[in-house]
Amino acid sequence: MKATRLGAAGLAVALLGALVAGAPASAAESNTATDSTATTCVTDPAVPKRQFRAMWIASVTNIDWPSKDSWTAPDQVAKQKAEYLAWLDLAQKLNHNAVVVQVRPTADAFWPSPVEPWSEYLTGVRGQDPGWDPLAFLVEESHKRNLEFHAWMNPYRVSMPAPGGAGADISKLAPNHPVRRHPDWVFAYPPAGVAGSRLYYNPGIPEVREFVQTAMMDAVKKYDIDGVHFDDYFYPYPSGTYQYPDDATFAQYNRGFTDKADWRRDNINLLIQEMNAKIKAEKPWVKFGVSPFGIWRNKSADPNGSDTTGSQSYDIISADTRKWVKEEWIDYIVPQLYWYIGQYPAADYARLVPWWADTVRGTNVQLYIGQADYKSGDPVYGSFWMNPQELSNHLTLNRSYPEVLGNVHFSAVQVRANRLGATDIYAAEHYSRPALVPTMSQLPAKPLLFPVVTGAKRQADGVRLSWRQPADGKGPFGKATSYAIYRFDGAGLAGRCDFADASHLVATVRADGDVQSWVDTTAESGARYTYYVTALDRLWNESPASPPRFVR
Repeated sequence: MKATRLGAAGLAVALLGALVAGAPASAAESNTATDSTATTCVTDPAVPKRQFRAMWIASVTNIDWPSKDSWTAPDQVAKQKAEYLAWLDLAQKLNHNAVVVQVRPTADAFWPSPVEPWSEYLTGVRGQDPGWDPLAFLVEESHKRNLEFHAWMNPYRVSMPAPGGAGADISKLAPNHPVRRHPDWVFAYPPAGVAGSRLYYNPGIPEVREFVQTAMMDAVKKYDIDGVHFDDYFYPYPSGTYQYPDDATFAQYNRGFTDKADWRRDNINLLIQEMNAKIKAEKPWVKFGVSPFGIWRNKSADPNGSDTTGSQSYDIISADTRKWVKEEWIDYIVPQLYWYIGQYPAADYARLVPWWADTVRGTNVQLYIGQADYKSGDPVYGSFWMNPQELSNHLTLNRSYPEVLGNVHFSAVQVRANRLGATDIYAAEHYSRPALVPTMSQLPAKPLLFPVVTGAKRQADGVRLSWRQPADGKGPFGKATSYAIYRFDGAGLAGRCDFADASHLVATVRADGDVQSWVDTTAESGARYTYYVTALDRLWNESPASPPRFVR
């Protein structure tokens, strides 16, 4: 849109009208990528206004952060901080709006937990105090960039296989590990002495379920996180023909179940349901999401299943993910659809996306897709993944399903690797503009007043905007956590549809003090612009737009 020039005589009347007609609708009205104007406005699908964009930053075995070489460096803390800031730089470069960071990888903690040991992936030593609070730093720095911070936690995994991890040997856990006091809380799987053996908390023991929730809720209570995120590890993935050693647990805690498989699924259902309830009771605005294995059940096993033939999370890891969606025990789901588009009967990406879209339809659960950046450009995964366009094609296919509201990429080092230029391709074709995080109407919100722009002036490095937020967090009004800035060419007024996609969205910035300030470094010297600013609460609900500010 190029703003129409106005004569001085009609400007005052037009400004008043802009407050009503020209402002974007409240984001809470719709969870579609283009808000409530989608029914009447023509939008560009390549630049959706709302789309969840993130990458997983894994800490287990130092996959992404922190790196191994930081364990023994003299300036360990400074190096670890610099590494994390570099990941945030990458997220900003790709116009992401969130990070999903693993802060409890193996029943340990990236913060001073009162019940669990410090993670070995911070220092290389299990239980060793790193001398600082990583989680506080991670959250603070992410928020400075206006990135949502989702605390990724693994509920039941206690150790990784030897020789790098403790394996099945309890004596190799941190000296203060609770498993040393409660060895009956864990089982080894596969059995001790078998390659790959490791320890897991037993999901069938009620005390265990309560303990892991308490451990994770400590982070929810103490830190300003935006979400709690589980991955796909519940009961262990099967290994050969080995069975879980939980016969005695089933006999003691079966709760009237006669089928062990149903009982195991109910154990995980209780974890999900109870964790969600505890999060919402403590901080109703904190989101709860799960990233499960991409197949719930195959159609051959259940008429509600997908047209696939691969492994089924319902059966192999006791994760009834479809039930979690239908019961709305979670706020979002990120199925790991780590397969290509093509003739792959076991799990074709093009078959699974519509199945998941249908599954969330009519619920308050949002659907994001887990993308396999780690496979792109690696010949071991087959010829389809040697196509530089494969990941971008995934995101293009997603556009056909309005229920798909975003993507999470696995993992950060693979995103940065950019093999075959695949990251550059999907970023250019799908993430060329910033995007707001989709809103969640089921979470609490108050209305926001529009900001008042108090200044707009040219300076050597661009155009500096200044604004204030009226009645911020006072009375019936919500508090602005961040702001969206829209820029139009020329001097004039924008219409309602001009805010329906991200064509004119130039930035989102975190709220900082009573007077906000931001410099548009992309403004061209001598060009005329019209700016609007909207306020966003912590759940990305959007206020009406400010009156326009013209820069000549």
